[in-house]
Amino acid sequence: MASESGKPMKSNEKNKKLTQEQIVHIFNKLRQDQKNYVTKLTEVEQELNEHCLVVEALKDVDPERVCYRMIGGVLVQRTVKEVLPAVAHNKEQLAKILDNLNTQIEEKGKEINEFKERHNIQIRKDPPILSQPEPSKDELQASSGVLVKTES
Repeated sequence: MASESGKPMKSNEKNKKLTQEQIVHIFNKLRQDQKNYVTKLTEVEQELNEHCLVVEALKDVDPERVCYRMIGGVLVQRTVKEVLPAVAHNKEQLAKILDNLNTQIEEKGKEINEFKERHNIQIRKDPPILSQPEPSKDELQASSGVLVKTES
């Protein structure tokens, strides 16, 4: 992106153009995205546990025995030898999705922390750090930190 003078904009120049409301909005969106990932992670973990239970229950059953499987809201009749490999495959795929979601949650956490540091965001719920000296009046006026109220 180029500025009016034709020179490329530095990230600091771009960041200074954001208002406090925009910074808070972006920060809250990042946190909501991370919460959504955690919610999806919980759902996938539950589904993975259900698949594990089914695999454990069917592994000692006669392969020719009739069993029923829900596919897209429709209950279909199959044999254990047809259902067990499909459920085991789904279980493996869910484990991969779980790993992917964990990675995305970690990346989003890093992104949130970088955004917090870049814009000097302080969460009101966080206790103050006692090891740092009190800033002077001049430093307080120069600071452009943003306080964000946490949802409780």
